[in-house]
Amino acid sequence: MGKSKKTESDKWVLMISERLKELRKELGYTSYETFATDHDLDRKQYWRVENGANITIKTLIKILAIHKMDLPAFFGEMEGAKRK
Repeated sequence: MGKSKKTESDKWVLMISERLKELRKELGYTSYETFATDHDLDRKQYWRVENGANITIKTLIKILAIHKMDLPAFFGEMEGAKRK
């Protein structure tokens, strides 16, 4: 049984999860657990977010609010990164 080919949506999910991990680290958090606890996020759920699980828009908005960022700014960064 071979590996399935990643779809465009899979690639976006991974890009989003990687960017959220970078944002956490930019705030000085080396541990996802500490970040989640400090910001009243479920620790396991946040681990899934950073590891490419499919998340809801509400969860993304909540996490972006912690970073003082909105959806247009976040996806504007993502689109810029995708073009590079």
